Amino acid sequence: MKKYIVLTILFVLPLVVYLFFASGINNFAKLPVLTDEVYDISKISNTTFDNKITILGFFGNNVKDKHGDALNLNQKIYKRFYKFKDFQFVMIQPVGTEILTENLKNELRAGTNTDLVNWNFIFATESDLLKVYQSLQTDFNLDSNLGTPFVFIIDRNGNLRGRDDKDGTKFGYDSRSVADINNNMLDDVKVILAEYRMALKKNNIYKDQLK
Repeated sequence: MKKYIVLTILFVLPLVVYLFFASGINNFAKLPVLTDEVYDISKISNTTFDNKITILGFFGNNVKDKHGDALNLNQKIYKRFYKFKDFQFVMIQPVGTEILTENLKNELRAGTNTDLVNWNFIFATESDLLKVYQSLQTDFNLDSNLGTPFVFIIDRNGNLRGRDDKDGTKFGYDSRSVADINNNMLDDVKVILAEYRMALKKNNIYKDQLK
C-alpha cells in the first residue's frame, strides 16, 4: 500500500501540477481592451506608445499639488517595474508648466533616489493635450487645470486597457489612493507585463528584462 502511495506522489502529483499550470497559461486572464487606438503621441512628441507598456497621466497646470500623487505612483509602480526595458511613464503636461515639472522631477530624484530614465514628460498645447485625453473615451473629465488624478494603462498597440467586470468598467487608477494602486493597479500592471512577456516569448524574442 505504501508503495502505491509513493508511486502516486512521484508520478501522478507532478502531472496534476503540470496540467494545472498549463491550464493557467492557456486561460491566462488578460486585461480587456476598453478603447482602441488612443491618439498617437508620436504626432506631438518624440515619445511613442508603440511596443511599450505605458502608464499615462495628466498632472495639469497645478503640478505642485500633484507631488503626493507622483510619489505614490513612483513608490508603488515605477520603482518596481522601471527596469523592464519596454515599460514607461508618460505624463502629458500643458505648455508653461516646465519649471513646475522640473521641480517635481527633482523631488522624485532627491526624495526617493529614483532613476527617472523611464519617466517621460511631454509638454503639449491645450488642443493636443485634449486630443490625447479625449481619445481615451473614459467616463470622467479633466479638471479646469487640464489635469486628473487618474492614470491609465496603454498597451504596446496603443490601446487603453482596464477592467470590465461585474463591478463595472474601470478606465483608470486614482493616484491619490494608495489602496487603489495597491489593490487594483499593481495587479493589473503585473498582468499586462506578463501578457507582454508571453507575447515576446511566443515570437522567440523574449529576454529576461525584469527579474
